Amino acid sequence: MSKRHQLLGVIASLALVTAACGSDSNEAGEPAVADDTTEVTTDEAPVDATDDEAMEEAPAEEAMEEAPAEEAMEEAPAEEPADADAVPERVVSLSPTHTEIMFAIGAGDLLVAVDSFSNHPEAALELPNELSGFEPNVEAIASYEPDLVLIGGDFTGLGDQLAELDIASWDGPAATSFDDTYAQIEQLGAATGHIAEAAELVSSMQTDIAAAVEAAPQPDTPLSFYHELDPGFYSADTSTFIGQIYALFGLENIADADESESFGYPQLNAEVIIESNPDLIFLADTKCCGENAETVSARPGWDAIAAVQNGNVVEMDDDIASRWGPRIVDYIQAVATAIESAAVAA
Repeated sequence: MSKRHQLLGVIASLALVTAACGSDSNEAGEPAVADDTTEVTTDEAPVDATDDEAMEEAPAEEAMEEAPAEEAMEEAPAEEPADADAVPERVVSLSPTHTEIMFAIGAGDLLVAVDSFSNHPEAALELPNELSGFEPNVEAIASYEPDLVLIGGDFTGLGDQLAELDIASWDGPAATSFDDTYAQIEQLGAATGHIAEAAELVSSMQTDIAAAVEAAPQPDTPLSFYHELDPGFYSADTSTFIGQIYALFGLENIADADESESFGYPQLNAEVIIESNPDLIFLADTKCCGENAETVSARPGWDAIAAVQNGNVVEMDDDIASRWGPRIVDYIQAVATAIESAAVAA
C-alpha cells in the first residue's frame, strides 16, 4: 500500500482520535469536543447498536472458529498507533488559521507552501505563498508534491480533485465555537504526529482564556459594544464565533437587535449605531480599511457615542479577529483590557 493511501486512511479516522482527546463541555475554558469539519467527522461517533446486537446473537464457538483470538490480535492490534510511514512529510496549507496552528503545535517544518494570506508567524513568510485558498488551483498545489493539503472550507470540491491525484486532504472550515477550534487543533496534531503538542496547546489556551475572563471586571450594568467588520457597518452578532468571544464577558452586542436574515453578520447603519450608544467599539477593519479611533470620531454624529467620548474605540488586529487559531487568546486578552478601561470610565 502506498504511503499516500495510508495517509488517506489516517485522515479518515481522525474523528475517533479527536473524540478520545476531547470532552463533552461547551465552555471555552473546558476541554474540547470534536468539531463539525467537512472531511473529518467532528461529533462523537454514536455507538452502532447493530454491532452490539450481532455480538450478542453470535455463538461464542462460531466466533472463535471464524476469528481465533490470536489471529485476530495479529490482524487488528487494539489501539495501535498509526503507521509512522503515514505521517505526512510535505504539507500545503490553504488556510492562514491552519498555518498558525501547524507552527503552534511544532509541525511548521512539514509545510512546503502556504496560501497568500498566511502571514503569521514570521516563519510562514519564508515559505512559497502564492496559492489561493478561495480559488484553489489543483495543478499549482500538486506541483509542490504534497502528501497532505489543509483546506479551510472545501467549497470548490478541491478534496475530490486532490483525491484523484492520490493526494490526501483535511478540511477544517471556519469554527463556529471554541470546541471547533480545539477539535481542529487536536485533529491536526493527530494528522501530523504531534498529538501531545496539540493537547498541550489546547490546555494552555483554555487556561489563559479562563484567566482573562476571570480577571476582567464585571460592571453592575453590562457594557454594550459594536464590532465593526468594515466601514460599511457590517457587524457580527452573538451567534458567530467572534460574537461568542464577547459573550464570555457578558457584553451586550448591539448587532443582536438586528432582525434581518444576515446569517450572523448584519449590516447596520450609522443611525442605529449612534442611537444604540455603545460603551465600546471594536474595530476589526484597521488593516484592511485604515480605520482607527480618529477616523471613527470624525464620522458625522459619532462624537455623541459614549465609546468615542470616553476613548473606548479599540483598534483590533483584523487577522486575529477573522481567524480561529491559537491567537484568539490574544484577542480575548485585548477585549479584557478594553473592558477594564471602559469600566473605569463608567
